[in-house]
Amino acid sequence: QVQLVESGGGLVQAGGSLRLSCLASGITFRINDMAWYRQAPGKQRELVATITSGGSTNYVDSVKGRFTISRTNAKNTVYLQMNSLRPEDTAVYYCNAHRINILTRTPMEYWGKGTLVTVSS
Repeated sequence: QVQLVESGGGLVQAGGSLRLSCLASGITFRINDMAWYRQAPGKQRELVATITSGGSTNYVDSVKGRFTISRTNAKNTVYLQMNSLRPEDTAVYYCNAHRINILTRTPMEYWGKGTLVTVSS
C-alpha cells in the first residue's frame, strides 16, 4: 500500500520559516520524481516545486529564492524548506510522487493527504 505522509505544517508569522517533510512508503522512492503542490482556499491546486529522481529541481516563480525542495533517498523523504513566508503562501501543501511505468508506459501518481500551512500577517 502506497502512503505519502506530510508533516511540518503549522501557523507562522510572515517572514518566518517552516520545513515540510513527506515520508513515502510502498514505492521505490529513488526512482520517483517528487513534487509539492498547494491549494489555497477557493483556489485551484498549484504546483510549487519538483525534484526529479536525479535531483534536478524546478519552482513556480512565486517561491523562487524562498523555497527549497530536497530529497533523501535513504530516508524515503522529500522536504520543502520555506523561508520568508508570506500570507499568500497560506494553503494546504500536498506531497506528490510520480513516474512512468516503463513496462506499460503509463503514468503512476500518488498523493498525500496534505498539511496546512498558515502564514499570519
